[in-house]
Amino acid sequence: LSLCLCGKKNAMQAFSAAAFLTVLTSSQGILTALSQTGGGYRYDYATIPFFAELLKLAVSAFLLWKEKNSSTGSRITIEWKTARLYPIPSIIYLIHNNVQFVTLTYVDTSTYQIMGNLKIVTTGILFRTFLKRKLSRIQWMAIILLTIGATTSQIKGCGEKNCNSLFSAPIQGYLLGILSAFLSALAGVYTEFLMKKDNDSLYWQNFQLYMFGVLFNFLRLWIESGWEKIQHLLDGYDLMTWLVIANLGCTGLLVSWIMKYADNIVKVYSTSMSMLLTMVLSIYLFNFSPTLQLFLGIAICTMSLQMYFTPAHMLVDVPRQHKEESQQLNSVTIDKS
Repeated sequence: LSLCLCGKKNAMQAFSAAAFLTVLTSSQGILTALSQTGGGYRYDYATIPFFAELLKLAVSAFLLWKEKNSSTGSRITIEWKTARLYPIPSIIYLIHNNVQFVTLTYVDTSTYQIMGNLKIVTTGILFRTFLKRKLSRIQWMAIILLTIGATTSQIKGCGEKNCNSLFSAPIQGYLLGILSAFLSALAGVYTEFLMKKDNDSLYWQNFQLYMFGVLFNFLRLWIESGWEKIQHLLDGYDLMTWLVIANLGCTGLLVSWIMKYADNIVKVYSTSMSMLLTMVLSIYLFNFSPTLQLFLGIAICTMSLQMYFTPAHMLVDVPRQHKEESQQLNSVTIDKS
């Protein structure tokens, strides 16, 4: 009974974290749009990831210090063979960001968004091959449905101007889009592997991850903009800019919790549903016109969500007559006379 209650408690925590992640991720795009002035940014948008990583590092350091001084203490492993693994996610994300930029030089944003949904399937494949996690056929169908639903919600009507440019890019654009989706999925799956590799404190693992994140983001700013730009990182910042940073920081910390105590598929569903939530909120905030594709996408993604997380025996409704026949077969007697 205690194991059952513990399992239900963990499931509720994972559900709550996923729901909160959906809200944070959906508000990310809205806050970013609200931080614009006159259709552009007064601040250097490249500085946002650096300060978000710095915030996550500071929060992780504080929580680690608090945990170490508590009665339970914290488990910390200080070994080179373990520490050398932590820069890898930052390196993958750094490569992904550059591939993302190059891809957008070949394809339009609509095509890129649709191709980005490939990371849902690639996450499932890497989840199975790299982490050795088995998925049922129903779960694979649910993942494919999620990809279809997310793609459907992003397809524009044929009467719109950009419809003719959809999927009319050179082959390099599609290859780079596939590579971008693969790198995004690889970074997520590898991070999950890293978080679950040992029983170290979550805050210690976060501290190591974000320390390298701050380092790589700082080096990127320095290489691209030079030392003079580094001295003016806060130019154009206002309250809304800091809200964007806070949102990104909290989202990253929540994702690390999900990687440690849930899995990548939970994160994929959260981010996919957040995209749909963003579109719905945009109807009221930015006078976004809802489309049939959006409603179809929401319906498909909702069905996918139920298919993946509902136990298989609850998805298949056995007819009452079949149940009665099965019970009769179990109670057949043989007359030997």
